[in-house]
Amino acid sequence: MAATPAAEPTVDRRPWLSAVWRRWPTALGIALGVLILSGDDVQDSVTQLVLLLPLEYLLVAKLRRREATWPVVAVLFAVTIVVTVLDVVPLSSVFAGIALVVLVWSVVDRQLFRSGEFQLQAAGMVGFGVLGLIGLAVAPDPARYVVAAAWLCHAAWDFVHLWRDRVVTRSYAEWCAVVDLCVALGLVFLI
Repeated sequence: MAATPAAEPTVDRRPWLSAVWRRWPTALGIALGVLILSGDDVQDSVTQLVLLLPLEYLLVAKLRRREATWPVVAVLFAVTIVVTVLDVVPLSSVFAGIALVVLVWSVVDRQLFRSGEFQLQAAGMVGFGVLGLIGLAVAPDPARYVVAAAWLCHAAWDFVHLWRDRVVTRSYAEWCAVVDLCVALGLVFLI
């Protein structure tokens, strides 16, 4: 019997491309973080966006559908663009209003009293909301650090959710953690 030749191992000619593809949420998060930090009036922009961070989790938890994560992000992104272009009300007021409607709805349908996961997201909304309000209320220099702390704490929140693998998709938790970390570090070291 003739020996069969050993199959040659396939060589990945572009290992960097494969690595980026596997970590697309990280790559996309870095890109968005850089984009956010390169805009005009960065400190005001990221302060307005602080309430968006927990709102995404709150909405997905309310829907009880992890697969709704990216559609919720798309809708909130569209809301952000429309509110920013119209420039009639502050973005943070719109996010606070949406959060209030969701929280009241959750009291009415009693989800707030039944779901420990939703209660956690509601507490996160309130906690990050307080940091956002403090960031809006204090002088610009201390506000920068309060807002950076909010973004950094939310990055930790994302990493915990990535580890727990609950509420939102893993890709979203990874992406959001990277965006949050980039913005927090940018506020502290670049602005």
